Amino acid sequence: MQTTIKSPVSFTGRGLHSGQKATLTIRPATAEHGIWFARTDVAVGDRMVPARWDAVLRSPLCTRIENSSGLQVSTVEHVMAALAGCGVHNALVEIDGPEVPILDGSAAPFVRGIMQRGLRDLHAPVRAFEIMKEITVTDGEASATLAPAETLIIDFEIDFEDRAIGHQRKSLVMNNGSFARELCDSRTFCRQADVDAMLSSGLALGGNPGENAVVFDGDQVLSPGGLRHSDEPVRHKMLDALGDLAMAGAPLIGHYTGVRAGHSLTNTLLRKVFATPGAVRMIVCDEDTAARLPGYGLVWDEIPAVA
Repeated sequence: MQTTIKSPVSFTGRGLHSGQKATLTIRPATAEHGIWFARTDVAVGDRMVPARWDAVLRSPLCTRIENSSGLQVSTVEHVMAALAGCGVHNALVEIDGPEVPILDGSAAPFVRGIMQRGLRDLHAPVRAFEIMKEITVTDGEASATLAPAETLIIDFEIDFEDRAIGHQRKSLVMNNGSFARELCDSRTFCRQADVDAMLSSGLALGGNPGENAVVFDGDQVLSPGGLRHSDEPVRHKMLDALGDLAMAGAPLIGHYTGVRAGHSLTNTLLRKVFATPGAVRMIVCDEDTAARLPGYGLVWDEIPAVA
């Protein structure tokens, strides 16, 4: 059955790029509602913004969505990853500002909040998108691919000149609680040179090394406390990928491979998938298929206690 959260849960913090304080509340929703954001700070006009691939304004730094009236919500990828990783199919996400609070830079606070409330089954079957053809998009040395598979698999590879990051690769089957156990506590990361460039452009105003981001400079980890995982950067890229793939509008069944890919390229991939005849089909999930979706088999004791 489709699910929603049992009762509302709220999170307050500052946006990573805007630095603006905001409160985000995840509320229960009915079957077939999907995931929608609502700007509660807007008094007039259409406040609803769909969490869907065709509402994404492609950006290399975050995932930003916009409705037909031009109203936006940015940096939605971490809360989207948490909803997908916890198996939440329907929710209304209210926010009183233009950017989702970054919290500790990972999805762990969202995961813990959602699972503390628990999930409620709804009277409608889960529908999922099954990838039928291999589709690839590229941008220079970066590529993103979706190929047929029995479940959602995320395979990611990164390669940075900074020795503290270097070459990292990881692959995970995204059921049996693997997102919460392996990925959700991995934080946003960047290079010191990127921080300087973003600050000069009026971005990353809410960033704080060690508090909500990991900053690297050559062979050094500048953030106090160091890393949560030796390969935290690639794990965070996988977290981002799950959040961006959740913009499909329903759970995905397929094998995603990202090589130096970012938010924009993953959205380009989804757009190509949905524009290619025969590349994807929607299925109604039986119990066996549902057991292979993200969120299935999640156990509270396996959720990292950080944040």
